[in-house]
Amino acid sequence: MAAPETVLKLCETFDAHKEHYKSSNYNETELRREFLDPLFKALGWDVDNEQGYADAYKDVIHEDAIKMGGYTKAPDYCFRIGGARKFFVEAKIPSTDIRGDTAPAYQLRRYGWSAKLPLSILSDFEELAVYDTRIRPNKGDKSAKARTLYYTYDQYAEKWDEIAAIFSREAVLKGSFDKYAETAKGKRGTGAVDETFLAEIERWRDALARNLALRNDKLAVRDLNYAVQKIIDRIIFLRICEDRGTEDYGRLQSLQNGNRTYVRLMQLFLQADDRYNSGLFHFDQGEKGRPSTPDTLTPDLAVDDAVLKDIFKNMCACFPSAGSASTTPPTSPCMTRW
Repeated sequence: MAAPETVLKLCETFDAHKEHYKSSNYNETELRREFLDPLFKALGWDVDNEQGYADAYKDVIHEDAIKMGGYTKAPDYCFRIGGARKFFVEAKIPSTDIRGDTAPAYQLRRYGWSAKLPLSILSDFEELAVYDTRIRPNKGDKSAKARTLYYTYDQYAEKWDEIAAIFSREAVLKGSFDKYAETAKGKRGTGAVDETFLAEIERWRDALARNLALRNDKLAVRDLNYAVQKIIDRIIFLRICEDRGTEDYGRLQSLQNGNRTYVRLMQLFLQADDRYNSGLFHFDQGEKGRPSTPDTLTPDLAVDDAVLKDIFKNMCACFPSAGSASTTPPTSPCMTRW
């Protein structure tokens, strides 16, 4: 399939005035209106909702809202079928080095990772990069990490078949997008958000169990297992509450600062006991009418700061946002009913 005339014209225009487009005088809004909107229209997407669909069924949502780490972020474009997200596009001004700059790639990958999307696109029109957003993003990653395709504007005409075969609306409807995404699945470093999070929980369990056994030498195996389960379940519960706005966001993260980390964590647990009528937090021996017996074990345990700080440090990077419309927090294998 030959590239549409509109795409050829876009490439000619960009080439003719490249110096202006790459200057600081040219902004992202202009780029989106003059180049990216028409590019994706050429791929069959109703970018301007000319069909007049209700918000729930629009092909394209501009600056879609997703929840990441307690904050609402807005990818520039969200492309959907029947209201279901398929991929994001993040736009950058043409002076951006899409190929080499790490920050835009990390930003896009965090968006896609948080929304559990398989692929997403980063583009300033001059360059277009496709990323596998199932691969967990890390701030130190190079820009090429998880990048599956890369084109420059002077390749659009030649490579149009490849681009349209994955990202055109027709290709998505026919399953070609999903088939391409499947070819990248299972490569080293890939993993669904839930799978990665559960694996991280197991790492926390192991580290915490080893430390509790080391610092509390009279702890029986049964009590050790109970303590590990309760501490991790409570942390996960409070982290979900932070995302849902029922707890102040960032309190767990703040425990990375200073010492006596477990003592300060226990203060959060005790406050939660006052707020939530749940067996997960039950420390008051004088309180009547609770179905569970009070926990007299975990408040007096010794836990090294480093073990807990490692949990809090890695929690933000791997924890799916509970407030995201498309993400539900996974349940810990050991989590009790609240």
